[in-house]
Amino acid sequence: MIDAALFGAGLIGSVHAKNLARHPGVRLRYVVDPRQDAAERIAAGTGAEIADTATVMNDPSVKAVVIASATRTHADLIIGAAAQGKAIFCEKPIDLDIARTDQCLAAVEKAGVPLQIGFNRRFDPSFAAVRKRIDAGEIGAVEQVIITSRDPEPETEEALAGGGGVFREMTIHDFDMARFLLGEEPVELFATGSSLVEPYYAKLGDYDTAMFILRTASGKQCHINNSVRAVYGYDQRIEVHGAKGMLQAGNRTPTSVSLSGESGIAADRPLYFFVERYADSYEAELDHFIQSVGAGRTPAVGAADGRKAMILCEAALASAKSGRFEPVRF
Repeated sequence: MIDAALFGAGLIGSVHAKNLARHPGVRLRYVVDPRQDAAERIAAGTGAEIADTATVMNDPSVKAVVIASATRTHADLIIGAAAQGKAIFCEKPIDLDIARTDQCLAAVEKAGVPLQIGFNRRFDPSFAAVRKRIDAGEIGAVEQVIITSRDPEPETEEALAGGGGVFREMTIHDFDMARFLLGEEPVELFATGSSLVEPYYAKLGDYDTAMFILRTASGKQCHINNSVRAVYGYDQRIEVHGAKGMLQAGNRTPTSVSLSGESGIAADRPLYFFVERYADSYEAELDHFIQSVGAGRTPAVGAADGRKAMILCEAALASAKSGRFEPVRF
């Protein structure tokens, strides 16, 4: 039984709290959040104790921390937990600054503690099956990856202003999936962004609609398209084309029932929100973290993956903001 603490009692923190509470290999000891009401809700539902950061860090019985707090707090919490020898699960991104990210990675390496980054989509059953079947050679050598990732509705202006922007908070998942499925590191990237959905995206210097082209050294290609508005639901699809065929993973719907009639064919819309769409993956990624900590293994999705995805985010921002139809090479 591993004693753990949770930082962050917001939406994703609540998801992690439920998964920690139901897991037979972990006991959620503490929840930390400056919002008392949010912390109380999680404490009431899990039996955790409300605490502050110092209490968690100074308690040697806490062997692992799950960081689901605001992005600006991630670096300090990672460095603090590493110094106390605690295993770390942290939501992406590690930090919005590469230099600060590198400080975190150095602290983790020096302490010799495991760090898993919350790229949950790798643990989605369908997406994981695509990767497994690629590895099995079913479609031969990968040539193209196409990723569609569209949110059902835009963030509020307040939430957008308080975060790291669409590329760092949303597309970072797609960049990680591109690396996961291509099997090679991209060496150049082209990005174009627009503000077509809400004017405050442009006001904040951000984009609500974007496309990306990535290429690896051997010539493999990936196309990613993002939008913050898909009125029909949370649109998450992947296609991988190879020398011998193609693999596809489509949207998840509440049921697989469709109606065929005189007026056409109708089926359920995709699940509307990421909490429902990726429920299985959130469970699976924490299972992997807990099992890795218990067995003394290095988690499969580590600090280097978080850093490499951020490099792609920064390249995408540079490309989009340049206004030139030229790729950024790195």
